[in-house]
Amino acid sequence: MRQLYDVIILGAGASGLFTAINIAEGAPHKRILILEKGKEALGKVRISGGGRCNLTNGETNLREFVKNYPRGNRELLSAFSRFSNKDTMKWFETHQVALKEEADGRIFPVSNSSQTIIDCFLSLAKKYNIEILYKQNVHAFSFEKEQWKVQATEVFHSRNLVVATGSNPKVWQLLSQLGHTIVPPVPSLFTFATEDSFIEGLAGVSKEVNAKLLATDHSPLKIPLLEKQGLVGALLVTHWGFSGPVILRLSAFAARILAQLDYKFSLQINWLAEEEILSSEEALSILQEEKQKHPRKELQNHCPFNLTKKLWNKLLERSGVLPHQLWAELNKGQLHTLTQTLTASTFLIHDKAPFKEEFVTAGGVSLKEIDFKNFRSKLFPTLYIGGEALDIDAVTGGYNFQNAWSGGYLIAEGVKSE
Repeated sequence: MRQLYDVIILGAGASGLFTAINIAEGAPHKRILILEKGKEALGKVRISGGGRCNLTNGETNLREFVKNYPRGNRELLSAFSRFSNKDTMKWFETHQVALKEEADGRIFPVSNSSQTIIDCFLSLAKKYNIEILYKQNVHAFSFEKEQWKVQATEVFHSRNLVVATGSNPKVWQLLSQLGHTIVPPVPSLFTFATEDSFIEGLAGVSKEVNAKLLATDHSPLKIPLLEKQGLVGALLVTHWGFSGPVILRLSAFAARILAQLDYKFSLQINWLAEEEILSSEEALSILQEEKQKHPRKELQNHCPFNLTKKLWNKLLERSGVLPHQLWAELNKGQLHTLTQTLTASTFLIHDKAPFKEEFVTAGGVSLKEIDFKNFRSKLFPTLYIGGEALDIDAVTGGYNFQNAWSGGYLIAEGVKSE
């Protein structure tokens, strides 16, 4: 006689295992099966945060918290009100995972090792007799006679089906065949590649800047959820272009627009955004004042802004000003050119570049087709979809995992109630 599970979960990642454990803790009698395509569980957890696993973020205001989700922010506000980042931290600490918050709000295990999270999950899965089968390439699933039929290495049956496969084109195709709308996926977190000679010799330089995205003709790009003045944050110059938190955030919020442009656009940088963003008028006024105060000093030896000497000299060079030129020798045209370079340097970006080992996409199951009370499909009452299988993504800082934890917990609540 065929075996009937109470729930089959597709995917042994963060979302899938967290869902399974929370079902088992509240309803230990339920039979749970996880089908994993790979040869091990929690692969993304292992590499996240440079191997330290950035579990969530300590931001206490949920309305501020959801601003880190270019897609799904409105829906997640409701979900987070029922299982928040605070609840996540309490959950892990209750399960003997000590946590710490770093200065930027990111939450990590005290051990600084993702293995701590992996060991926690797998030991709980074993404790609750959660069955995990690996190397299971699911090639079909259907709803027949009030049950889910899942075809992998063999045929499995269950009362409930949870899709927690992340960005999996094959599974999206199967969901589409059931009637779900799939928003086409595009890369979300990536760095910017440029061939501009400006970056030569600057790799490793980091600076707080104000950054904007423009079309190749320098006209502004209209990015939903982004303020007109762009974003302020740390920018990192690399061997291939630009990275750092401000670039990754821009890439996430503009993911679809940049994909449509085939990743050919312009990046405008105001290098003077340390404590406040200086306007071109303010920068020009400071330069004029420095010319009066220090006429006999060489430009390369006197920078009135918080810029490293290496970066200052590069900006002088970009402005067509000689580093050994005296401040007194700056003419009106040079002052205006230097002002423009300092507050609105523009670089042609010709492609995207990878961001470490992490890969996040914008796209997935349309959020209009999900009941976010329990992340339940509106088409099938016993089908649940969580994590990055949905058209939800976030910037770096622990936010993508929080989507997995909240969704997993609420899915478990739905399954337990049956």
